Amino acid sequence: MLKSIQNEEELGFAIFCIENIAAYLNQPAEKVYDALAMKSSILDSYIVPCYEALHTQGKDYIIADILEVMEEQGISI
Repeated sequence: MLKSIQNEEELGFAIFCIENIAAYLNQPAEKVYDALAMKSSILDSYIVPCYEALHTQGKDYIIADILEVMEEQGISI
């Protein structure tokens, strides 16, 4: 299910995810955004729709979970 960002909380969470994955991978946030939103639909098909469940988890869990989704979809940075 594709779901675009609906409010400030979802936007803030999307930015949090992108910035923390970028820091974890030691890559620019722009490259991470490109991988999650342009090369794939992970942002709109996973991160935003799963906001309610994901945002209750810790940072390390969120990063690992999204990286796993990226790997399953063959998305690399």
